Amino acid sequence: MRWLYDPTHTQQTLSAKLVNVNWPLVALVTTIAGVGFAMLYSAGNGSWHPWAERQVVRYLVAALIMLVVAMVDIRVWLRAAYGFYAVTMVLLIAVEVRGAIGMGAQRWIDLGIIQIQPSEFMKIALVMVLARYFNGMPAEEISNPLKLIVPALMILVPAAMVLKQPDLGTATMLVIGGAAMFFLAGVRIWKFAVVLAAAGAVVPFAWHHLREYQKNRILTFLNPENDPLGAGYHSLQAKIAVGSGGIFGKGYLSGTQAHLSFLPERQTDFIFTILGEEFGLVGGLVLLALYAVVFIYGYAIAFRSRSHFGRLLAFGITTNLFLYVFINVAMVIGLLPVVGVPLPLVSYGGTSMLTVMFGFGLLMSVYVHRDVRIGRYGEAET
Repeated sequence: MRWLYDPTHTQQTLSAKLVNVNWPLVALVTTIAGVGFAMLYSAGNGSWHPWAERQVVRYLVAALIMLVVAMVDIRVWLRAAYGFYAVTMVLLIAVEVRGAIGMGAQRWIDLGIIQIQPSEFMKIALVMVLARYFNGMPAEEISNPLKLIVPALMILVPAAMVLKQPDLGTATMLVIGGAAMFFLAGVRIWKFAVVLAAAGAVVPFAWHHLREYQKNRILTFLNPENDPLGAGYHSLQAKIAVGSGGIFGKGYLSGTQAHLSFLPERQTDFIFTILGEEFGLVGGLVLLALYAVVFIYGYAIAFRSRSHFGRLLAFGITTNLFLYVFINVAMVIGLLPVVGVPLPLVSYGGTSMLTVMFGFGLLMSVYVHRDVRIGRYGEAET
């Protein structure tokens, strides 16, 4: 079966790759997206317009992109990692210069037909570039702190730019996701402890540089009842919606919080509350179980890969997806402050859908090319 990955057999390889796509994972992804379509239909008060129909189209386009990405040789993605990261950094700079403002934040680039959010692309670009960097680093150099300065800057520079937009949620995901890549690459635990201690020392300084609304979100998280009609409104209404669903929910299209417009941003960051209100605890657990199976698939793909780059890429993509789900759900049920992190495949949003599906495409590329051995610089090994 070695010819399946021989670049001299292009036509044979393409058909073989289509067969080798992890179709059960594709089915899982489509099922979760289907839950999103149903929730957006409900958020639109029983109408496909304005959110559900657009989301279906976006998913179909993104699914095609996912399959195309999966077909591309994983060595191509290794070689493209630095370029993809550089382009995304340029887009982040463009946001600072001429970014479109929406909901009080300057996060988008308006292309006329669509708006893109470069910070979402950076979540994938950062995983790719760190996977390539650590793939080319000999194991003995991982213990050298000086060798970790460059990848640390790869994380901190875009995170600082995203925080300035301001987008605390995405900046947090970049830092945590980047730290996870360091851990997976073999960086010792004690170094993380040193960094955490240093970060704790600068917390008072950082607090004074947060935007007023960011401070209010943190204070409201600690005591949401302090301002129930202001900063605490989102959190309290989300808890009411989820709590009122009980064990089995009120029934599809029967949620009052969303349909009576008590629930803000119900189609995006707080869409999980619609599921909780209409399908209750059982419905929420079913969706989380679907995500859990996806995580298991992702980490299994990482362990199966014979290349270090493939393992790091699959681990990073799966961890990034986990952070999406964990932060969003924890935010909705009050375990974390309110931040702008969507629920993958379920929340309404074009850039988020494209980013998540591109990530799944990379994950499936690792699976399709799982037996390819890759050298430090992307060359094939025998």
